[in-house]
Amino acid sequence: MKPKIVLLTGAAGFIGSNLLQYLFDKYPDYRFLVLDALTYAGNHKNIPDYIRNSNRFEFWYGDVTNPNIVNELMLRPHLVVHLAAETHVARSIFDNSKFFHTDVIGTQMMMNALMKHKQVERFIHISSSEVYGTSLTEPMSEDHPLNPMSPYAGAKAGADRLVYSYWSHADLPAVILRPFNNYGSRQHLEKMTPRFITSALKNESLTIHGEGGAKRDWVYVGDTCEAIDKTLHLEDFSKIKNQVINVGTGKSTGVLDVAKIILKELNKPDDTLRHIGDRPGQVSCHIASTEKAKNLIGWEAKTTLQDGLKKTVDWYRNNESWWKELEWMKHVSIRTADGKTELH
Repeated sequence: MKPKIVLLTGAAGFIGSNLLQYLFDKYPDYRFLVLDALTYAGNHKNIPDYIRNSNRFEFWYGDVTNPNIVNELMLRPHLVVHLAAETHVARSIFDNSKFFHTDVIGTQMMMNALMKHKQVERFIHISSSEVYGTSLTEPMSEDHPLNPMSPYAGAKAGADRLVYSYWSHADLPAVILRPFNNYGSRQHLEKMTPRFITSALKNESLTIHGEGGAKRDWVYVGDTCEAIDKTLHLEDFSKIKNQVINVGTGKSTGVLDVAKIILKELNKPDDTLRHIGDRPGQVSCHIASTEKAKNLIGWEAKTTLQDGLKKTVDWYRNNESWWKELEWMKHVSIRTADGKTELH
């Protein structure tokens, strides 16, 4: 395979760092550029030492909303995956301005640069299933209405439609992927799965929003990396150019059930579960239609929820020094509809 230069934005974050390692290991002739602002969710320790010390890797510390940095970097890659975003629902309710700045303005900078630099062969925008809101149909196809229910989801929907608007008026080699709820190694403790796991490891209560009946389509991050890889390397790009593709399993599992699987994996009792108020902007059900991903890129999730959670539990159990530094950010302040401030 012909060597490529790959630009990844936000690759010091959760999905980005896993994707970087996946592609770096699979394509030994490729070179990688990473642009990351190292905000609270971006951590240089997420990038393994053997990658950081490689002459195939180049790190740019900067903001995706900076047109000078973006334009200089976009002169070089053949392949681009745009992951840089603020991603937490509860945090967006309390402090939402940075979500629109990074997610929407940052995407605008990337699309403007893509229009200028014609050497880019493929541009993959990583959107989110949160743009759909609560499912009106099950499963949710890519034609499902966009009904975002939080500022985060609204910002991601804005970025998603911005990419669509650019390819609608210009001949751009872009694809939108909408991953459903990802979990796995290196995920920030503000997210549900690592919060549950680290709380259980410390024999603390696992806090469940509401009754825990909200259902999600849980996708192991390694499977998501494979889906992105297939999108980057599909031989006939015309099949997927300017398409929107879900990245999900086609199965949904309740939050309470996920908590119980984690407790069982760690041999902890169920009486550590503690129910708190429901989260504003809560989506009651998400489940992906997987037909388009199967038909267009030949991808479907391989990792069962049980196996994926076991891998994830093992990673956090073996990397306490990594997550101990983030514990102070495990809970997020939000402002409720009645004006009160709560920790979620």
